[in-house]
Amino acid sequence: MMVGMLAAMSTAPLPPSSQATAVARDRGDACPGTLRLHEADDGALARVRVPGGVLTAAQAGALLDAARRLGDGALHLTSRGNVQLRGLRGGCGTELAAALDTAGLLPSPEHERVRNVVASPLSGLDGRGVRDVRPWLTALDAAVCASPAARALSGRFLFALDDGRGDTAALGADVTVRAVAGAAGEALLAVGGADEALRIAGDEAPRAALLTAEAFLQWVRESGARVWRIAELDLAPGELLRRVRGTLADHGIGSVPEPLPRDLSGPGAPVPGISGSALCVQAPLGLLTAGQWQEATEIAAGTSAGELRLTPWRGLVVPVPGLSAAEAAAALARLARTGLAADPASPWLAS
Repeated sequence: MMVGMLAAMSTAPLPPSSQATAVARDRGDACPGTLRLHEADDGALARVRVPGGVLTAAQAGALLDAARRLGDGALHLTSRGNVQLRGLRGGCGTELAAALDTAGLLPSPEHERVRNVVASPLSGLDGRGVRDVRPWLTALDAAVCASPAARALSGRFLFALDDGRGDTAALGADVTVRAVAGAAGEALLAVGGADEALRIAGDEAPRAALLTAEAFLQWVRESGARVWRIAELDLAPGELLRRVRGTLADHGIGSVPEPLPRDLSGPGAPVPGISGSALCVQAPLGLLTAGQWQEATEIAAGTSAGELRLTPWRGLVVPVPGLSAAEAAAALARLARTGLAADPASPWLAS
């Protein structure tokens, strides 16, 4: 286990930009994970990657148990829909890794810091998206974990899967796949800060995303540049897209360039309340107490979905398929009583 790291930089996504910004990194990537802890003033910190923010109720329970036994008892959400455990006692790395592995949260230890994927948290739940991105999420995470090359990605490299509503497409990811309307089921692949995107077959989206990331690593090796994110490459946006298109063609994936959609402001975080078959809440200051987390987990465990979704806006979505309107309202009230922001008028949401 690796303890005593340099301080980690913020997990906040870079803002979208139409210009590449060349950056030279003069040290290694110190981004923490679960096998590489960061020593903070309040004890060690572990960052648990949760692709798409999706946790089964059992996994959520395992995280709560680890926070209570080994840390400060709270669950800290990040701007990438991941979880941080803080205040960890010294020497607990092996025990923590074993607990997360048993819960299925470490499918590939070599890739644990690079499973950075945000996905539209309400996809498939509120009827607003073009397509449910869960199959993309499952396929992309499996592909990343199976890729020897992907192990070299920085812990800051970010994939985004957008169901067409424009929420995660606005987060400035390195590689974004966005569903587009139409019978053909196509998708747009956006890369770094390029002004154009590539229209590709939707079924190829996960493979195309990984190929783009692997191509980025190859370009970094060839140039000798010390960069961690695509926007840091010293490449003009047009050249970047040309290279990506060539990489996809080499692997049998056709693509057509087109202007990037301009709705990059996105709808933002899910509005607190009930949205379709989901409960949406925000965590004040991005922190959930043990009681708040447990309440959400118990609600999730009592549904046919049996899962929680952490959002990149430090909130929670609890799918509640099959619940009546009255039952959903009662479940939301339970979350509100714990102090989670469950109403759009909550003072915690004031700008």
